[in-house]
Amino acid sequence: MKENKMKRVMAFLMAGLLAAGVCACGSSAADSSASSAASAAASKPQSTVSAAGSSAAVLAESSAVSEAISAAESQTVSEAAGGVGSVGIQILYEKDDDMKNTYSLEAVNPDAPFKDADSNPVDGVAINSEGAKALIHWLTSEEGEKLGASYGKEKFGESLFTVLEKAPVYKGEIAKAEEGTKTIRLSTTTSVNDSGLLDYLLPVFEKEYGYDVEVASAGTGKAIAAAEAGNADLILVHSKKQEEAFIEAGYSMKLDGYDAERISFMYNYFVLCGPSDDPAKVREAATVKDAFKKIADGKYPFVSRGDKSGTHSKEVTLWPEDLGITTDQESIANYTDWYNYSNAGMGACLMMANEKNAYILSDKATFLTFVANEGNVES
Repeated sequence: MKENKMKRVMAFLMAGLLAAGVCACGSSAADSSASSAASAAASKPQSTVSAAGSSAAVLAESSAVSEAISAAESQTVSEAAGGVGSVGIQILYEKDDDMKNTYSLEAVNPDAPFKDADSNPVDGVAINSEGAKALIHWLTSEEGEKLGASYGKEKFGESLFTVLEKAPVYKGEIAKAEEGTKTIRLSTTTSVNDSGLLDYLLPVFEKEYGYDVEVASAGTGKAIAAAEAGNADLILVHSKKQEEAFIEAGYSMKLDGYDAERISFMYNYFVLCGPSDDPAKVREAATVKDAFKKIADGKYPFVSRGDKSGTHSKEVTLWPEDLGITTDQESIANYTDWYNYSNAGMGACLMMANEKNAYILSDKATFLTFVANEGNVES
């Protein structure tokens, strides 16, 4: 996507350079497929110059080339939001207060009443509490929070996650890995994993402290269920109601230095994405809830996570109450002509929405990563 744009910019501008060097005159034509900044630089009128002055003209054009390339590169951020190349859907509505998305960490209690999917007791569970503590300590340390807040700046020109104003900051010593604590099992959401955040953070932690973090990602409900079965040492999720139920059932433990079992430390925003022509006119909505009403009223295609994830739990709160839409599949029985209950992760759902030219609620980090990867989610 970006490479093709650059080739067009370079081909067009180099033609101008050759003209300036050989003929020392002329003007360049506008190229509608290049970026606006590149077109402006390339179409600047050229004065007739002598042979002795042609080198200066070429140098001036070379400077224009550099400026145009820089402008074309910086434009990729707005393109990501707009949806380009193989991605037809784009961000249509964002930054409503109802779209804030808070992420929390919880250490698994080694003495929890572990159970399988059928609620049968699970015995012989071994929880790496020391490893879980170390990872939580690092993620909420000054180093971890600063690194997390920097994710996305280089690639997208903006941070994709923000540290909460009142997030705890761990300032104590962080234990290094030992023989029995080296492997840490982290159960998290596809929104976190598909955004690329963990691929950015964990190698730093692993190299510095000697741990090996095994990441399993699913919707928040499934990520929590994995911990309830004893298959995780800590969770990183984003659904307050489900997290509180996890705590009340005795699956989480409070760590020294923190006010509660649920350690909220960062957030981003959900975004409402959809077709560029926006048939439901959600861009014109006063609030995100009004935008969802427009989609429902017009029965425009919508792709739901349908997996009881944090994203799914947030989505169902945005529909008009009289529709009765909840996380239960039975609740959308009358809307199957436009409402797609997918029971899939964030990346898979974005691919589905793109194929169907449908609306979808996504966390912004995963959507921008999806666009940058030209309609795919890298694992």
